[in-house]
Amino acid sequence: MKIEHLEERIIDYKKSIETVIEKKIHWNTKAKPLLLKVLNKVTSNYDIGWRVQELNWINTNEAINITFDSFPLELIPKTNKIPAYQFIQGAALVFSQAYNGDIYVLILFPIIENIPLEKSSVDLGIYTPDNISEQLIVEKVDVFLKQMIEWELPSIKNKLGY
Repeated sequence: MKIEHLEERIIDYKKSIETVIEKKIHWNTKAKPLLLKVLNKVTSNYDIGWRVQELNWINTNEAINITFDSFPLELIPKTNKIPAYQFIQGAALVFSQAYNGDIYVLILFPIIENIPLEKSSVDLGIYTPDNISEQLIVEKVDVFLKQMIEWELPSIKNKLGY
């Protein structure tokens, strides 16, 4: 093989980097602002103790999530009747940008003893930033709420500790 044969690979490599750059630009200019707008609207329209977080780590990946931060205010009088009741924080719906610019969507459950770590999250898909739409975001929030209801009220066959 001659060195000239590498030209096609060089072109493909440059295109792959360009694609990642385009995805990251789309994330910054469209997907991330849309996620913040829609998730903030959800939290303001339905005040059930959740909040939106914008995360940035390792200087390359970013994430937007909606997480249960506190107990719904309207239910506090009921919990006062049960002093031992403890609200468990930590559930989150996460839209996380990967190194290649794609968006991973997942649910993280609160960490509790006796629950295996393999049941601590649910993957909801991988999307390119241009596939992030208001409809997709609302659908994933709906799935998140359904999963949290199931987590709070598991079926008898999946009861914790058995």
